[in-house]
Amino acid sequence: MVLLFISILANAQQQNTEKGPVNEFFRSNDKIYVIVGVLVIIFLGIVLFLINLDRKIGKLEEKDKHN
Repeated sequence: MVLLFISILANAQQQNTEKGPVNEFFRSNDKIYVIVGVLVIIFLGIVLFLINLDRKIGKLEEKDKHN
């Protein structure tokens, strides 16, 4: 069942990446790399924010534990 689902998804992705005016536009002008770069930067920003927030919460919990 899982293999059938994966094969359906793989076929659907192949068809969607090659057709469509939006995909053709981004691929023809190499804009897809700009989009991927922006998404990676946003993702890294969110990850760094969450790591920083976790450290601050940990410090506050230790401070509260000692009081």
